Amino acid sequence: MGMKLSNFQFELPNELLAEYPAENRDEARLMVLNRKEQTIEHKTFKDIIDYFEEDDVLVLNNTKVFPARLFGNKEKTGARIEVFLLRELNSETRLWDVLVDPARKIRIGNKLYFGEDDTLVAEVIDNTTSRGRTLRFLFDGSYEEFRNKLTELGETPLPKYIKRDVEPEDAERYQTIFASKEGAVAAPTAGLHFSKHLLKRLEIKGVDFAEVTLHVGLGTFSAVEVEDLSKHKMDSEEMSIDADTAKKINLGIERKSRICAVGTTAMRALESSVSSNYRLNPYSGWTNKFVFPPYDFSIANAMITNFHTPKSTLLMMVSAFAGHDFIKRAYDEAIKENYRFYTYGDAMLII
Repeated sequence: MGMKLSNFQFELPNELLAEYPAENRDEARLMVLNRKEQTIEHKTFKDIIDYFEEDDVLVLNNTKVFPARLFGNKEKTGARIEVFLLRELNSETRLWDVLVDPARKIRIGNKLYFGEDDTLVAEVIDNTTSRGRTLRFLFDGSYEEFRNKLTELGETPLPKYIKRDVEPEDAERYQTIFASKEGAVAAPTAGLHFSKHLLKRLEIKGVDFAEVTLHVGLGTFSAVEVEDLSKHKMDSEEMSIDADTAKKINLGIERKSRICAVGTTAMRALESSVSSNYRLNPYSGWTNKFVFPPYDFSIANAMITNFHTPKSTLLMMVSAFAGHDFIKRAYDEAIKENYRFYTYGDAMLII
């Protein structure tokens, strides 16, 4: 039997959960783990440039977060309902998979109204999906007008652990500067630390960038509820790797360059499309890849990640990459040194 859920439990003080991002993107703290030497260094994120050379490849997830949280009112009672948009099921019929809160008050056939003048109406048509409810939005305009309306009424979907209200700057800071393909309900957080200036300096140094797309869904954050990790099922997330990206990364592998996955989502995308000779294949589709120890990684030999919460699938992947005992030691040190955890927290480079 391999690792169990209880292997990933640790005490995380509440005050280390980051409510706000670092003042400047590239000035978060950085812990550097060297797997070969088993050393831990304490740096600032912009120092990352010292660990990369010409022809190394940084793999970025270019997914873009859309304003997925809506607040509306239930017909007749006027009860306030939060709707979290998870996935568009059908663009023509405006069908969406959503989570609703409070869920117990919502029945099939209920209508929900959004906007000050109820400009958007949705009808609950199914409540049996594993992820919550299915809504049909009743909207007469074009698809483009409908999406604009969702954007206008929606709010940046900060994770629930952040108890404060969403602030105007969150719309920009909860998005990587290379985000270009809309479709995520959560940011690929390791990428949040890159500033334009830092990317430019890496580019001047000769570091290559390769982009993959993995639209982060709630599956990434779903709680693991089984002690035997082999029985946990990840929710599927949409992803794509184009031919140019595959070629660039495969060339890097042949050169024996450093291939660094920026974040667990980029790493999961890479591991979801590996050929029999350990090269990256182009791919467009869905992945429910779940990486936990022990696991042999095929493509990346370095990764950038944030500090994750106990028992999370993200912590399991990082443990598989760096080694469970080494990560345990690093996390003990991070807590002792007051590193900031989770979405808006500090960063880790594993080489």
